[in-house]
This record gives sequence, structure tokens and C-alpha cells, in this order.
Amino acid sequence: MDTPADLLALRGRIDALDRDLLALLNRRAQLAQEVGELKKKEGSVVFRPEREAQVIDGLKAVNPGPLKNESVAPIWREIMSACRALETPTRVAYLGPAGTFSEEAALGYFGSSLVRVPCASIDEVFRSTAAGVADFGVVPVENSTEGMVARSLDIFLTTPLFIIGETSLFVRHNLLRRENALAGIEAVCAHPQALAQCHEWLSLHLPQAERRPVASNAEGARLAALDTKLAGIASARAASEYGLHIVAPAIQDDTHNRTRFAIVTDPHRHPAPKASGHDCTSLVVSVVNRPGAIYDILAPLKQHGVSMTRLESRPARSGQWEYYFFIDLQGHPDQPAVQTAMHELREACAFFKVLGTYPIDVH
Repeated sequence: MDTPADLLALRGRIDALDRDLLALLNRRAQLAQEVGELKKKEGSVVFRPEREAQVIDGLKAVNPGPLKNESVAPIWREIMSACRALETPTRVAYLGPAGTFSEEAALGYFGSSLVRVPCASIDEVFRSTAAGVADFGVVPVENSTEGMVARSLDIFLTTPLFIIGETSLFVRHNLLRRENALAGIEAVCAHPQALAQCHEWLSLHLPQAERRPVASNAEGARLAALDTKLAGIASARAASEYGLHIVAPAIQDDTHNRTRFAIVTDPHRHPAPKASGHDCTSLVVSVVNRPGAIYDILAPLKQHGVSMTRLESRPARSGQWEYYFFIDLQGHPDQPAVQTAMHELREACAFFKVLGTYPIDVH
């Protein structure tokens, strides 16, 4: 069947625009290379998260449509990723192997023009980044269903790394298997968080199957690819990576299940981001166990009009019923009100550590 002439004409116009876009992208890449040469002479870093956030915000502000703003960000992240790669490769550590949500978060934040450094555990992500094997690490810190990721929080207490960015990922858990059927599944392998997030579905559909915790969801998928009696819980990317059927899609108990990831780096190799206009400052503090202690750490925030967007506690493991408090503040320490509130907060604490200050995504 012949293609209508008007459709051919439209395709021709699109092809011409694509060639124009390619030419413009190459001009942008050339300018990026010139910027890179200047940065080398100055000794400054290639990746500036606040600058990239400002670029995307500026484009969203002038976007006339019909392209939606939520589509603008990933397109330009890929463009900036490709341009950065012309200056120097960006090495990013994350919980592997291939096909994990951590890998997906890394690609979503940095773009696909990166050097992947998959790690066997969250601990290894921190170690690899601290040792310089990777420039940045991507670690899960919070899930909308199961709350904070305890291991990440515990490591933040002692790591020399700090947070320079964050990204949030919609987590769609799928049951994966070599055979496209539920019958005969003896065990489901997945990260403990994923098993917890799919508790109701597993109890209803696979009540007799063992729930076997493994280091990552992608590792569960890899094991399922080796044994027909096993199933994994992982992403569609993992299903493709390991040649598995999606036996049951979206089995997470919360349909709006999301995981927040922190981007960490060594402060000696990468400076803290400057204020972008919509920033978060993350802290961990502890207070002496006495009446009114919690009020003392909240009062400076109220007095100076600084919003606290998150407060989580973790046992200090001292045997004295003491706790660490993980706090997210809205704003940047360069802002006078935030700086003053943090100073007064520090004076009220027995332990005080800034985990990082970084731009956050706003829609």
C-alpha cells in the first residue's frame, strides 16, 4: 500500500529538522568542549549539579509546548551527559549487577554517557566512591512504602562522602521467571526491601513459596535465570537483561511506590553545589537524652523560618536508648536564615554532621 503524499511530506520535514537538530547538538558539544578546556586550566570540576538544574529549570520556564516539561528534563540530561563525556568520563558506582533500580536511577540522573561501576552491596558503593574507583555513588535512602533504607543511613554516620544530588524513581516490581507461569515456583529471590514491598501480593498468590533475600533485585533475576524453580522480583530492564518472562507485572503493594536515591561523592575531589534556588540540606544530629531536647533542635528552625521536610530517627546502638535524627531542611547554607538556624542547631546537639546540600527536582 502506497504511503499518502501528505504523510511523506511530513516525514520529510521531520527528517530535515532532525538534521538541523543534530547540527545544533554538535555546535553545543563544541562549545562544551571549549568550556571543558577552560575548566581544566582553572582546575574546576566538570559536573556541576546546580548548573545543570538551572539549565533545565530555565528551559522549563520558556517551554512553549506541546512537549511536556517532564519530558524536557530527561532529554537535556542525556544531551548534557553526552557533552560531559567529551570532556572526561563520569564513573558512577551503584548497587549491581545490571538491571537494578539503582542502575536505572544512575542513568536517569547522569544520562547514559557514563562509565558504570556496579557493586555487590551498598557498603561497596560507598567504599568504591571513597577510594576513587568511582567519581560518584548512587545509594537508596528512602522508599515511600518501607521508609528509610537503614543500611545507607548507618553508613552516612561515618563515611567521608557527602550528598551532592538526589533523584526519585517510580519502582515497578515485576515477578520474573524462565517459564511464563506461577506453577512450580519454590522460592522468590529479591532484595529484602522488594520482598517487603510485595508482601501482600506474595501472600495471596504464592503463599507456599520461600521468600529468599539476596543482595539486589537484579541478583534475584540472575538466580531465577539459572533455575526454573526460582522467581525474581525486579524491573522490566532486568527481565530483558536475563531473558526472563514477566509472569506478573506491577506486584508492589503500593501502586505509587517510589524510591529516593542520594548521589554521593568525595568532598576533596568535588565541591559542594552552590545554591540553585531550590535546595535541600541534609543533616544527622543527636541530642543528650533529657526533657525538651527535641524541642531544642526544632526551635531554631521555627524561629528563623526554615522548613524541615523530613525527620527520621535511628537507634544509636549505645544501649542507652539514644537516637540519631536525620533531618532534611529546605534551603541552602548560603542563605542567611538557613545558616543562622544551622549554627544554633549545632549548639544544641551532642553530635552534628552535614550530610550534604544539593539541588532538588521541582515540577
